[in-house]
Amino acid sequence: MQTILGSNGVIGKGLSEYLPKYTDKIRLVSRNPKKINPSDEIFPADITNREQTLKAVENSNVVYLTVGLKYDINVWRKFWPIIMQNAIDACEKYNSKLVFFDNVYSYGKVDGWMKEDTPYKPISEKGKVRAKIANMLMDEIKNGSLKGMIVRAADFYGLNALSFVNAMVLDNFKAGKKAMWLSNNKVKHSMTYITDAAKATAILGNTEDAYNQIWHLPTDKNALTGKEFIEIAAKEFGVAPKYTVLKNWVLRMVGMFNKTIKESNEMLYQNEFDYLFDSSKFDKRFDFKTTTYEEGIKETVKAMKSS
Repeated sequence: MQTILGSNGVIGKGLSEYLPKYTDKIRLVSRNPKKINPSDEIFPADITNREQTLKAVENSNVVYLTVGLKYDINVWRKFWPIIMQNAIDACEKYNSKLVFFDNVYSYGKVDGWMKEDTPYKPISEKGKVRAKIANMLMDEIKNGSLKGMIVRAADFYGLNALSFVNAMVLDNFKAGKKAMWLSNNKVKHSMTYITDAAKATAILGNTEDAYNQIWHLPTDKNALTGKEFIEIAAKEFGVAPKYTVLKNWVLRMVGMFNKTIKESNEMLYQNEFDYLFDSSKFDKRFDFKTTTYEEGIKETVKAMKSS
């Protein structure tokens, strides 16, 4: 049995599509799980509740933690440590392997390429939470109590991805509006194609020697600037590459009246400077064709047009 905790998110759904290559026993866990494959087992549960998490994980060989929480630092501080501890306790009880799908917030601002051994130096409150829960997991792995791994992705793009490029570039072009970019359109910004992320997570979860370490998921090394990303997207939509760059001072002002923007402002350093994500460790270990930005944007726009 392979179990996905947080199965309704874009990565959880993607995993559900690729795991049948490895198993016909897939359990989908969330508050209101929905089947992806006919044989999927759906298991409604609140994984902030320890007992419900234990029941959800029972009889699982591999557990994927792909949960997404409301983008609110108070929610993150309260619930992320609880969720991670519940997942750890459940996996240790049932001798299940744990795959945690993480982001790069814990690294903070990095000069150069983010790699698996980049030290945690978070400069945001959300990054501090991410560093805390990552250490919780790796401490259990290091002391031999648990077999697990952390897999990380850069910012997402792709069909239904919850990301600023989807919301501000792709969705705007589809709606006939100008695109928008955050902070600085001239610096390079790595983006992980969600299809690659889900497929690679399935591969890693079913590769025995991949455990007890950290992996960066496959991401095109030819990072684009905001300007370049917008130009490719505009070409695929068949529109002029018109866009506005939202400067930090504007976003901070808007954040005084909009809580969602306010919660995002501490992460603006990721768009103000080069944001470079290195997945060469994965590239060297696996025979995997990483989607190029040109291919990924083309596939995403095609899917958006038909949806």
